[in-house]
Amino acid sequence: MNEFYEKVDVCVVGAGHAGCEAALACARLGLETVIFTVSVDSIALMPCNPNIGGSSKGHLVRELDALGGEMGKIIDKTFIQSKMLNRSKGPAVHSLRAQADKAEYSRAMRRVLEEQDHLTIKQAEVCELLWDEIESGSDDLRQSNNSITDNSSLEEKIHIYSQIKGVRIFTGGIYQCKCVILCTGTYLRARCLCGDSITHTGPNGLQAANYLTDSLKYLGIELRRFKTGNPARMDKKSIDFSKMEEQPGDERIVPFSFSTDPDSIQKDQVSCWLTYTNQQTHDIIRKNLDRSPIYAGIIEGTGPRYCPSIEDKVVKFSEKERHQVFIEPEGMFTNDMYVGGMSSSLPEDVQLAMYRTVPGLEHCKIVRNAYAIEYDCIDARQIDASLEFKNIKGLFSAGQLNGSSGYEEAASQGLIAGINAAMRIMGRKPLIIDRSEGYIGVLIDDLVTKDNREPYRMMTSRAEYRLLLRQDNADLRLTKKGFQVGLISQKQYESVIEKEKLIQDEIFRLKNTFVGANKEIQDFLKEYDSSPLKTAASLADLICRPEMSYEILFPIDRERINLPISVIEQVEIEIKYEGYIARQKRQVEQYRKLERKLIPEEIDYDRVPSLRLEARQKLAFFRPVSIGQASRISGVSPADISVLLVYLEHYRHGGNLEKS
Repeated sequence: MNEFYEKVDVCVVGAGHAGCEAALACARLGLETVIFTVSVDSIALMPCNPNIGGSSKGHLVRELDALGGEMGKIIDKTFIQSKMLNRSKGPAVHSLRAQADKAEYSRAMRRVLEEQDHLTIKQAEVCELLWDEIESGSDDLRQSNNSITDNSSLEEKIHIYSQIKGVRIFTGGIYQCKCVILCTGTYLRARCLCGDSITHTGPNGLQAANYLTDSLKYLGIELRRFKTGNPARMDKKSIDFSKMEEQPGDERIVPFSFSTDPDSIQKDQVSCWLTYTNQQTHDIIRKNLDRSPIYAGIIEGTGPRYCPSIEDKVVKFSEKERHQVFIEPEGMFTNDMYVGGMSSSLPEDVQLAMYRTVPGLEHCKIVRNAYAIEYDCIDARQIDASLEFKNIKGLFSAGQLNGSSGYEEAASQGLIAGINAAMRIMGRKPLIIDRSEGYIGVLIDDLVTKDNREPYRMMTSRAEYRLLLRQDNADLRLTKKGFQVGLISQKQYESVIEKEKLIQDEIFRLKNTFVGANKEIQDFLKEYDSSPLKTAASLADLICRPEMSYEILFPIDRERINLPISVIEQVEIEIKYEGYIARQKRQVEQYRKLERKLIPEEIDYDRVPSLRLEARQKLAFFRPVSIGQASRISGVSPADISVLLVYLEHYRHGGNLEKS
């Protein structure tokens, strides 16, 4: 085979949402970067529902934006409907969701990549990773992967770690590099199933990546087989929307990106639609379960529990008389309508029959059949919080390859992997977002410390400190970190510092501005069915009342100055929820005390007395960096943590508590 050589700093394998963010981060930090994709026409493709955000996922996108990512900016340019979810609930669970124009989103992201300095797009399939092996504790190169044999014993390899040095593409070219970021999504050895029809392709019929798996296995990487589903796409002309409930967008659109001017994105929006399955739908599915690859045992992979197929819904929730079905447009210039809530792997004839029992879909025409897709992914416990493989230096992994699901989860990991690959090359410390700092921190910590046996989906309930980790304050929490790594400009950073000052100054003013119990104030309170004052009260005290708000108090707040809406929002939340926020901050401080208790890398857990066997094995496998991380490992009990704390105290003081 003919070979040619290229030398770059970073190779990014895959140009989905993880790959795009990873490549942009590296290139923007000045590293020569090449991003590989099986098709340049599938860059930032949305093979499932073309929407960005949703409950908790919207938090990820805003955090990603605060750190210097691109997803929020692109969806602000290409959305066709936008909604703030959970408005009737508290601010902790407010979350943006936007329906995208599928084709325009992909084109817009591709354009950003094409215009980015230091970044090259390459349509090619990466088939092999190239590495050197280095003896543990030594800087001497011992052997390259070209001389490794399948007969090498475990004993020969056990004290050796690997150092990535490049990739080989299918056509023979070799790209030498310092770091590789794997972002293969659902393409790795993928196959799509519709009844007994099986095609060995990636999503939307695109080429699968069939060769890289062997290279990963050869490197000793443990792989898993996951699956996800995709519903059918319907021809818009064949749908009767009069039988469905219209779901319009918000009257006032809130942007995802903190850099987007809200006034610039106000526009007419398309509607989505809501309908329901019924008993007739369920009967058809039940009668044909034997033809479903899921229930016929054809599917090998594990599917997502929190986004089940319609077959799973009917079987596992048999008491439900109906299930929601969302009909959502895929773009402004296509008739394809996404049938949310009815993903399936049933045969085409069964699909058509079940879909036509749904109100509004009686005469529907399927443009693209629903299907299940299986793909290879890794056991994410092999990587650390920087998303670098523990035993393979310079190799990073992000997105669905790590066992997660969703565009937002993928993009967030891609950004962190890209930043940390750059930090490694630059000789700087990795960027680690902990659980108290962002949903991104929760996501990554869950992936690398828990044994996730199904595709991981971000949910609000997974975040312990969600009142602090609101979507509205992501810029205040994370912009400084983005600035420190070099992805946020000085101007952006100073703007956030100014915003923070305005918030604190206004809270201080409201707490120190008092109104008396005079007739004007009492009449004002009576107008809003608010209790009269007995003594003077601060404006902050009044804002704390459920029926009151910053805006309502305008007539009696004569010293008020004009402030941006984003500042006012923070002021009101901070005042109304002050007690709850203070309590959560105390919880965070306790959490950080455990995170600050670092565990020496060289600790031999077999020598820790009174440590249960399961805990010993789990700790030795994960190699946690702190007591806090150790406490979150499944199979490590509070009693084990107490034993470990005692041991570490003696260890640091040179004591001997080893097992006899």
